[in-house]
Amino acid sequence: MISTVEIPPVKSVSFQKNKRALFLICFFSSMFGGTVSTLMSVYLPDVMKDLLHNSTAQTFDNVSATINAIFIFGWTAGGIIWGVFCDTLGRKKSFIYATICYGFFTILTGLSPTWFSVVLCRFLSGFGIGGVLVITNILISEGYQDKKRGILLGILSISIPVGIFSAGLLTYLISQWRYAFIVGAIPVILSILATFYFTESEKWAIAKQKGKDAKNNLNQLFNKENRKNLIMGSLVFGAALIGLWATFSWLPSWIQNLVSGTSGQKERGLAMMLMGGGGLVGGFISGWVVHALGLKRTLLICFGASFILAFILFRLTTSLSLSAYLQIAFITIFFGMSQGALSMYIPELFPTSLSATATGVCFNLGRIITGVAVFFIGSLVEMLGGYGNAIFYFDFVFLIGFIITLFNKQTRHDEYSTK
Repeated sequence: MISTVEIPPVKSVSFQKNKRALFLICFFSSMFGGTVSTLMSVYLPDVMKDLLHNSTAQTFDNVSATINAIFIFGWTAGGIIWGVFCDTLGRKKSFIYATICYGFFTILTGLSPTWFSVVLCRFLSGFGIGGVLVITNILISEGYQDKKRGILLGILSISIPVGIFSAGLLTYLISQWRYAFIVGAIPVILSILATFYFTESEKWAIAKQKGKDAKNNLNQLFNKENRKNLIMGSLVFGAALIGLWATFSWLPSWIQNLVSGTSGQKERGLAMMLMGGGGLVGGFISGWVVHALGLKRTLLICFGASFILAFILFRLTTSLSLSAYLQIAFITIFFGMSQGALSMYIPELFPTSLSATATGVCFNLGRIITGVAVFFIGSLVEMLGGYGNAIFYFDFVFLIGFIITLFNKQTRHDEYSTK
């Protein structure tokens, strides 16, 4: 009896300490995933000058589009494959390997001698980041009880905008693009810390012992009703991502054109910090907006406002001024809000037993669509009359997202909130 009384308090203290470390390591790993995701976009004009030298503008655009698109394809592959690894190898090992993967290949990106090696490293960086963003959500979901879990998952969701802001800050402070990619050392350090502070998820261990047959779930996933929502969910998420990535990937090059004759480094860095800050604010307030208006209305506002603001920014703005910077910050508030709302909206389209599987499919199918779109925008820049026009025409996908959301069914959240 004495031993059974003494053991629990010791375990409890250790468990609480590990949970704090669990959240902090997950948050910073996800945050630096956001940094690495956008770091290439911000430094892209410098990278192209360094690696392609005196090549034509069309070659610059095509290679840039390839680098950006391949990264998204790597992210997509990672989101799917690391999810499988996570269920077979365990949460802890998968997190460590995925974090090492994106950190190591980020460092190698900065050491790359050719644009082809940059493409390869960006694919593998994206592959690791795609896994980290899946695994960190699972670790927090399984590591905390219901009350804290919701709060911490909300905080975790703003880690990417914080990372984007950090990418802008790095660009503002560091002029040499190769030095900036040394930031990949931080995720490697985080993976080492995880080996000491993480313990394997008890829920995963129990499920592993019992074993699971996913065949029935997959059959249900592709039945008539769920198949329709799977297509609609993929299109809505894809619409948001295409507009977001077209803007994030090409806005620095658009700014460079507006300030031609100067290096544009600080202007690009400041713009990316504003985009990250706007996304952070939008993601942070998305929960309150959804609670007040409902998921469907929130998404309709986000898609509609994003399209209108894209028209004002990319079609009517001809010089870089305070007004242009404010517009950049404002449009990304709606970007961030849409991402927060979509993370709640898409799971609500499906029965609870299928929500995780279906959400993973919708998110990754949307990224495949996005990768293809970002690839083609490079070849269309000249045809469409410059970066501003190209970005705006791709932002027409916001109208597609608006229409699909308008005619799609209400979610369970909206049904309950209107009663």
